[in-house]
Amino acid sequence: MKNIDNETKKICLIASSGGHYDELLMLNKLGETFELYIVTEKTMYNYSSTDTYFLKQLNRKELFFIIKFLWNSILSIRIFFKEKPDIIISTGALSVIPTYLIGKIFGKKLIFIESFAKVSSPTLTGKLLYKFCDIFIIQWEELKKFYPNAICLGNIY
Repeated sequence: MKNIDNETKKICLIASSGGHYDELLMLNKLGETFELYIVTEKTMYNYSSTDTYFLKQLNRKELFFIIKFLWNSILSIRIFFKEKPDIIISTGALSVIPTYLIGKIFGKKLIFIESFAKVSSPTLTGKLLYKFCDIFIIQWEELKKFYPNAICLGNIY
């Protein structure tokens, strides 16, 4: 694993809209130590004092999901190479997958925080990204049966 104690490290905070984004904003205090930027889905209520990039909002049941997912993948690649993050942290969901895969290919540290709302079952995104992550954090001990190598920190918000 890479050392993360250098104050000049850049962190990408990425999440889809809604509760995932709200949980992600709780990590804004990392900006006191690290350089941050946020990637999220564009909605009518986005708010953040941190540099923010927007992706198209995804719904996997939508007719044009694949097209939007591919477009978001292109945007994610552009943002990744513009910002060059050292660490990628996410609370989910689907829109984060391209950035995580790009980060994995380029050897970036990947940290995933499973949603506080998931007490007894895993999220789809968590199941997909678990094996790619350097650090996988759960907030409920019950999730250890799905993520045996995860770190349980309890309520981190």
